[in-house]
Amino acid sequence: MTTLPAAPPPLGAEVFDSHCHLDIMVGDRKASSGDQVALAAQSAASGVERILADARAVGVTRLVTIGYDLRSSEWNAATAREHEGVYAGVAIHPNEAHAATPETLAEIERLAREPRVRAVGETGLDHFREWASHDDQAASFRAHIEIAKRTGKALVIHDRDAHDEVLRILAEEGAPEVVVFHSFSGDAEMARQCVDAGYFMSFSGPVTYKNAGYLREAAQVAPVELLLVETDAPYLPPTPHRGRPNAPYLIPLTLRCLAEVKAVDADDLARAVSANGERVFGAW
Repeated sequence: MTTLPAAPPPLGAEVFDSHCHLDIMVGDRKASSGDQVALAAQSAASGVERILADARAVGVTRLVTIGYDLRSSEWNAATAREHEGVYAGVAIHPNEAHAATPETLAEIERLAREPRVRAVGETGLDHFREWASHDDQAASFRAHIEIAKRTGKALVIHDRDAHDEVLRILAEEGAPEVVVFHSFSGDAEMARQCVDAGYFMSFSGPVTYKNAGYLREAAQVAPVELLLVETDAPYLPPTPHRGRPNAPYLIPLTLRCLAEVKAVDADDLARAVSANGERVFGAW
């Protein structure tokens, strides 16, 4: 069994995790009988509470758990309803864009209108894996942009090896009022374009990696008022925990790296990120 990394020293101010995947973290799986469903739900709820307790112990008091297909979006919306400090995003991930049928997108929009669902995402383009065609990804992305505008929720973007295309589609469609680039992966020039457009940039574990100087350069460009911090847990753990499971309680490592890059106090940055969170996701 892989052991979880040790908890970092707690922050002196509250902050939140803007993007994680609780359903993957707790190992949620389909169950075939009523008893199995009940046991799975009980186990998942217990797992979520453990994740929240570990996060709160280091100052991470809220999190946004993000959907990537219809079932995941339903699970995350339900979990947000049931747990204090948990909010949800709902969408069809670009790698699943072939499943973004009109019927499925209608269900995503229905979920997006729930009060504890605060984002439409993650959506966007992935030209690295390309598990769905470029045409399907673009069509799904455009549909999600419209859902975000109709529901008034933040648009959370997955952008992998598709920076120019993502920015082009946002410009063509007319971006929603709030746009977040999840696990920002662009360089300083990309960051400047996001600043000009007023898009939020959410930095995750890779900004701490030795070979990711371009991300730290991008973070230098990004003004504090457009910064968010995330884990993408259970993926992308920060240094020194690459190759191990990630979790919201590791947010302080990424936040402290960003504070060093920005030459600001870490607790002051936590307060600023928390204020940004309410601008992006609404009042907690």
